[in-house]
Amino acid sequence: MARPCFIAATASAGYLCRTMHTNRLAREKSPYLLQHAHNPVDWFAWNGDAFEKARREDKPVFLSIGYSTCHWCHVMERESFEDEKTGKFLNEHFVNIKVDREERPDVDKIYMTFVQSTNGGGGWPLNVFLTPGLKPFFGGTYFPPDARHGRPGFLQLLRQIASLWLERRNEIAASADEIHARLASAMAGSAGTGLSLNADVLKNAAEIFKSSYDPIHGGFGGAPKFPQPSIPSFVLRAAKRFHDGAAAQMALHTCGKMAAGGIHDQLGGGFARYAVDAEWLVPHFEKMLYDNAQLAQLYLDAFLISGDARHAEVVRDILDYVLREMTHPGGGFFSAEDADSEGHEGKFYCWTKAELSRLLGVDEFNVAAKYFGITAGGNFVDHSHPQPLPGQNVLSGVNSDVPAQDLPLLVSAKKKMLAVRAKRIRPHLDDKILASWNGLMLGAFARASVVFGDEKYRAAAEKNLRFVREKLWDEKSRTLFHRWRDGERGDVQLLEAYAFLLSGVIDLYEATLAPQFLDFAIALAEAMMAKFYDAGNGGFWQSAADSKDLILRVKDDYDGAEPSGNSVATLALLKLGTITGRNNFTAAAEKTLQLFSSRLQKFPPAMPFMLQALDFSLQEPKRVVIAGDANFTNFHELLRSAHLVYQPDKIVLGNAGAVEEFARTLPAKNEAVAYLCTGNSCQPPASSAGQLKEMLR
Repeated sequence: MARPCFIAATASAGYLCRTMHTNRLAREKSPYLLQHAHNPVDWFAWNGDAFEKARREDKPVFLSIGYSTCHWCHVMERESFEDEKTGKFLNEHFVNIKVDREERPDVDKIYMTFVQSTNGGGGWPLNVFLTPGLKPFFGGTYFPPDARHGRPGFLQLLRQIASLWLERRNEIAASADEIHARLASAMAGSAGTGLSLNADVLKNAAEIFKSSYDPIHGGFGGAPKFPQPSIPSFVLRAAKRFHDGAAAQMALHTCGKMAAGGIHDQLGGGFARYAVDAEWLVPHFEKMLYDNAQLAQLYLDAFLISGDARHAEVVRDILDYVLREMTHPGGGFFSAEDADSEGHEGKFYCWTKAELSRLLGVDEFNVAAKYFGITAGGNFVDHSHPQPLPGQNVLSGVNSDVPAQDLPLLVSAKKKMLAVRAKRIRPHLDDKILASWNGLMLGAFARASVVFGDEKYRAAAEKNLRFVREKLWDEKSRTLFHRWRDGERGDVQLLEAYAFLLSGVIDLYEATLAPQFLDFAIALAEAMMAKFYDAGNGGFWQSAADSKDLILRVKDDYDGAEPSGNSVATLALLKLGTITGRNNFTAAAEKTLQLFSSRLQKFPPAMPFMLQALDFSLQEPKRVVIAGDANFTNFHELLRSAHLVYQPDKIVLGNAGAVEEFARTLPAKNEAVAYLCTGNSCQPPASSAGQLKEMLR
């Protein structure tokens, strides 16, 4: 993938807003679009006004897609979109549209697929040229202002495209029609092939991932390294199914290496989006909510499997960071933090040796410098900046075996460093609240609350759900909207919003057994199926049927940094079908698995989260039924015990509310009891946490 991304035209990012220009993006709510509101480019948002202008004037569309914490988006803005000459040419020859990919992943998916299929890679900023009918004919990612590294200069490219449009418009239109037809065929998702889905598919996938494992630094694949938590999460599931201790150690080793690397904020918590090297040392410093939500879930699994308290510490580290820096007062979770501040990537996070030697005492400095690998030359250079800061050190646990007598010195050094860092200018915060990513983080808080027995995390999960329901869910129409920011919600509906939130609400139900959460999960699932499910062929469309601004309706089939809506929906429906006994949920999930059966067999690395759904589907799930009143003294002990054993094919439910019929027949008298059931057969009930834990092993 071309150098993906990330910045903001704000004081925190070190760029001055150009007030001599104000375009129509100033009326938008997206932080990314607002960053471009003072460009000399006459930007439109993705809307009918832009489309009508392109058709009326018969001009090609220049579509630029990115997100507010994208470093290379900031670089291209600084170099090209703030340039008067470039802006003037764009305005004269194109209709220019800016899209926030986080608000409109459905738009991004279509044009990213085009660029990947024609260029062999993609990334952000994504820059695509379209016909007035919005069909793509040329595109790429970052373009420098002048020709370099085999890339044409941006203004040079614009002149070529404008000239070709005038001279060979009919050829371009015909080519765009042909490209559109190929994309439509590739992205529609035809009926399933009938290929058998069995444990051999999982075994084959696990072996492929194991073959890509980095035995030195951990991870599956080479640099640049993205955490992509769905891969190690699947490897852990496969290790459990196939009793493969070596696979489990690969995933656990990966967790340890990531936690010790510079990709993990060693002072303030949370993980950056990816590392540019194989060692997880130098990150692109942006922090995304979706990464941290998935990583919290991964490290919970790692803790349950290994018993290593360091994995639990990482989970708390992530969640406490989110509560401190990424949470709206009302309980919603913000989207991301930028990499850049004061015009430099990583400046907020990095340290020079001289700076630390002045801040810390001699003994503190010696311990901290060894632990973090601090050198005078540093280990990070911002090559995108014309005047990079010298001697910058990304913090990582280079020498993590600290003698016991030195630990207090390291703790005091970290405390001083964090206090000083807190006074620096923070990177830009993208404070929009997305139903999809909030669903992922809701699930992480819910699971952590029951695994750790921490009411703080349960309260955060419940508060988050209240916020999402109040701001983004319309009860009357049973509609979930995707984005809320600054008192206003958008009108876009997306599969991933429904699917990710459904997954999180199921986690919250299993963590609490509160019937109202199960009721809401059912309402979400029913709405999701009504709006997005393809009953004929299986699978879920990314966008609703009444979306009028898309040239294609797509079924997403790739689990990358974010899992696809199809994969998350499938696993969530399998779980919900088991909890409720609703066969329509289970049947939709199974038909979706069949739709993607060829992809799972022939190219399993493309869908590691869907592989987790397949793993769940291949056996009768174990059901832990906690019967009895939540006010019984042992109720929460049993509930927590049910979550303290790693069994990914297990669900936890109560015996009240909209649960499956058999669970409602299981009795409890003067205390809560737990039943471990498969089908209509249960083991004798357990009334103590210890008994239940032994039954689950």
